[in-house]
Amino acid sequence: MGQPGLNRRQLLGAAGGLAVAASFGFAALGSGADALASSARTRVRYWNLFSGGDGGNMVAMVDAFHKANPDVAVKASTLTWGGPYYTKLAMAAAGNRAPDLAVMHQGRVPGFAPGRLLDPWDMDLLTKYGVREADFNPVLWKRGIVDGKLYALPLDIHVQLNFYRKDVCKKAGLLDADGRLPAASSPDDWFEILKAAKGQLKKGQQTLGLHANDQNFSWWFFVAFYQQLGGTYFNDDQTQVTFDADKATQVLEFLRRNVTEGYVTVGAADGEAFIAGSPFTWEGNWSVPYFNGEKIEYGAQPLPPVFGTPATHAESHSFVLPHQAGRGGAVDEGAHMLAAYMVKHATAWAGGGHVPAYLPTFKDPAYLELTPQNEYSRPAMEHPATEPHIWFAGSTGVLAQRIGPVVAASNVGSAKPDAAARRMRSELRKLLAAKNPMDGRTAAQELKGAGA
Repeated sequence: MGQPGLNRRQLLGAAGGLAVAASFGFAALGSGADALASSARTRVRYWNLFSGGDGGNMVAMVDAFHKANPDVAVKASTLTWGGPYYTKLAMAAAGNRAPDLAVMHQGRVPGFAPGRLLDPWDMDLLTKYGVREADFNPVLWKRGIVDGKLYALPLDIHVQLNFYRKDVCKKAGLLDADGRLPAASSPDDWFEILKAAKGQLKKGQQTLGLHANDQNFSWWFFVAFYQQLGGTYFNDDQTQVTFDADKATQVLEFLRRNVTEGYVTVGAADGEAFIAGSPFTWEGNWSVPYFNGEKIEYGAQPLPPVFGTPATHAESHSFVLPHQAGRGGAVDEGAHMLAAYMVKHATAWAGGGHVPAYLPTFKDPAYLELTPQNEYSRPAMEHPATEPHIWFAGSTGVLAQRIGPVVAASNVGSAKPDAAARRMRSELRKLLAAKNPMDGRTAAQELKGAGA
């Protein structure tokens, strides 16, 4: 992907949540693109949003599936990541022109009007091809269920991590006997770690890459630390905001302190700074291939549990069935086969840094050899911090667009943490009263309509 997270951040900044883009660029992905010309009996149309290293891994997985199942060919297409992808997918489902299978960030599922723009998975078919609920993290599986039906089959979780350079940390005396960085258990512990590491740096060198002025990373980091404090957003029936401004202020003060104490350079190219010698950077796990390509020794762990309870921000790439009026038959079964195969053969996918959702993967010897995945995968899967399960949340969603800038403003000092926390609560109240453009209902109306 080049610079870690660069393409994602650019696209996030350019694409509004459900705004219609002027054009939707998409291209055939890998040899599966020739499926329509093949002699296979069944042809599955599959849309995803993977480019760069992820795209290469997906090509390999599609090709491996077709080799194992020669009677099922795959027409795989990759579309522009972010808002344009979701707009095109929604339009295709509404116009009965949807692909047979697609990828969706799990947090987006509630906003896609399940039952109208998405079809539920056939649990008998999934069972037939070896997919069982017991083989998944229960929190992850539950987030894909609406009105008792599964709409999102998780492929992975992708998480925010604390990457650390072992050379700098070793000189600072921070590593344990296994050569790993012990997790900080309080804000003061964390700042002692930063202080010790900074003592090994040249003047002007950044200690921590925080993406302080990036609205998306700011929001993701907030979600992690707010969950560590046990913070909530809405009541169970999604009629009231339960956002705790005091807890939010604690989080914002912690994030801001990283800047005010001189450990963060606002606007720095954090990934490049890490490669150049900066001891810490907070990035998504998709940065693993990028860092592995450099001659540095590093580790990666979930974001530090400074408020006592481990939690690191997590989202999930999941497989969904875009609505088709005539769904069923051999093609639908082929879509179930393909999704089940991908989920169960996730070691190749994990090479991109992602944490497999299919728990038996953790017993695969090839997976266990992956570094630094073998350091962060299990704790990240056990303690995911997710956005509220509501229509305006999810990757590139409205929630991040409205709340992320408020967190970033606090990070860089243009708003005080307590004032920013109150602004966040106000924005949440506005969003809770707003209607989902997909079906014209508020969050409470959607939840009631789903029978929750």
